[in-house]
Order: sequence, then C-alpha cells, then structure tokens
Amino acid sequence: MLISWKNILRHLSVAAVMASGLSSVAHADTTLLNVSYDVTREFYKAYNVAFAKYWKQITGETVTINQSHGGSSKQAGSVVAGLAADVITMNQANDIDILAERGGLVPADWAKRLPNNSAPTTSVTVILVRKGNPKGIKDWTDLAKPGVSVVIPNPKTSGNGRYTYLAAWGSVIKSGGNAVQARGLVEKLFANVPVFDGGGRAATTTFAQRNIGDALVTFESEVPLIQNEFNGDYQVVYPKVTILAENPVSVVDKVVDKKGSRKQAEAYLKYLWSDEGQLIAAKSHLRPRSPQVLAQFKSAFINVPTFTVDEVFGGWKKAQNDHFKDGGIYDQITASGRRQ
Repeated sequence: MLISWKNILRHLSVAAVMASGLSSVAHADTTLLNVSYDVTREFYKAYNVAFAKYWKQITGETVTINQSHGGSSKQAGSVVAGLAADVITMNQANDIDILAERGGLVPADWAKRLPNNSAPTTSVTVILVRKGNPKGIKDWTDLAKPGVSVVIPNPKTSGNGRYTYLAAWGSVIKSGGNAVQARGLVEKLFANVPVFDGGGRAATTTFAQRNIGDALVTFESEVPLIQNEFNGDYQVVYPKVTILAENPVSVVDKVVDKKGSRKQAEAYLKYLWSDEGQLIAAKSHLRPRSPQVLAQFKSAFINVPTFTVDEVFGGWKKAQNDHFKDGGIYDQITASGRRQ
C-alpha cells in the first residue's frame, strides 16, 4: 500500500486545526465592556475582581471586564452611537430605555429580566457642605437662598443632576406643595449653580479640588470617597425628604449576541445579587437590596424618608418628557435664569 505524504500532511493539518479549535473552546477567554455612570468606578473595580474569580472557579474560563464611566446620559448615548457595551449599568431606567427606543439594542421590557426591576442597588441624594456648615444648610430650601453657591452636574447629561432636580421638586410635592411652588424652588436653586459639569465625578472635582461652591449635591455613595480622597473636612446633610436613586442594569442584547458573550454578560449581572456582590456594594456605600446585608451595615445607611420617580413623577419616561427633553421645563428654567 502506497502512502501519500500529501494525504498524511493534509490529515495532520486538519487534525491540528480541529485540536486547536477544541482547545480554544475549552480555554476560551472573554472580555466584557461595562459602560456605567460617573461615580461607580471604585465599586465595579472591586466587583470585577470578585466576579472574575467566581467565574474562573465555576467554568475554568478567564473573563476580563473593562470599564467605561462618564455622565450617565452621555454614556447611554455613546452605546446608542455604537460603543460596544456588553452590559450597561446606570443610575436611572431612562438611560437604558433609550437603548430600546433608538435602535432596539435591548428589548422594551428589559427591566423585567432581573429582580427589583433590574436594579441591584440604590442610593439617596444628599447635600455635602464644608466644615462647620457656614451657610447653615439643612434642607433643599436653603440651597435656593441668595448668596448660596451649589455645585450640581448638568441634568441634560448626568443622572446625578437629574436626581438633584427631581429631589428638590419632589420635596415640595411631598410636603404638600404644588407644581408652581416646586418650580419656584427649582428655579432659585439652579440659579445658584456656578458651573454645570458633565457628570457627578467632575462635579466632585469642582467642589473638592477647585474649591468652588458652598454645597455639593450628590449621591450618598460618593460622600465617603470625597472625604477620604480629598482629605477635606466635609459634613453630609440629609434633607427632610429625598429621592431614592435606583441603579438598573441590563445586558446589551445586540452586542452580546454578535460577540457570543451573552452567557458571561448575564452571569456578570446576576452575580450583583449574590451575597458577595451585595456585600461589595455595601462596602462601596451603595445600599444593597439584600435585607441581610443591609442589616449588617445598618449604621452606615441613615434611615431617611424617600420617594421614587414613579411615585411623584409617574415614571422616568414621563419625567424625561416633562422636564428634560429639549424645550422641557428644565430648559425653560435655565433659559429664564440666563435672561435675568
């Protein structure tokens, strides 16, 4: 029987390719991109390490998670424009809804896919003041007084800024006031803003590093970082009532299906509800959904009366349409302030 070296080499080549393919499947590595809002860098930096370790233990696969941070609406817009996020982790549902509305990147009912309307953590909007609270700021109305300078990120680009606007407006409604009175308070408050940064972390820099403003309105989760990183003697003021910021997450379906990363991306988000994920959130000063973990950190989270966007504004879509769309109430307020 004659042996053809061409045949042998061909068969060896095919076998090598098959073996290589099997090997790559068995030891495939995956890289995920998490596009998130401005003040979650430290939380996800810690969480990513924990998830990668967990995923390696149960699958043998190495997963690398890259992070992208900025003003929430600007980040969401980048994903709509083509930034290939495997997952999006925001501070308001509106910035994930636009992924469904502008290109069908996620289904319209994305929030129903995970517990708590797909929001594994929450925070509250608080007021940070300088040592001794020289302006005597205790509540939202104090931020609207003449001579008070307030640092707030731009509500057109930042969920942090939108929550501040809605917190002040809603505080009037929850106290028995009406929409005219709420608008009056918000007009005065935003007239006291010296500069509108693009996101919450930039606003932090303006207040703590550039030393601008008497007060910074931000998420509770940002306060310890400011106190530690900038070595400033700041005090946190919890208003009489404030808004509950819910932090929703979603797989970006079109991206993960194209990349073949759905399994890893879904697991990455689901692990946020695990005991370890909730513990990391609490240590990062985000309010966990787990009652057990929340109980462990009871002293760290002040029990302050809150309201939700759904409760006062009829949901994020209505709030966006009424207040933040081009020509909406926020634009009218700021245009009025510029004319004065």
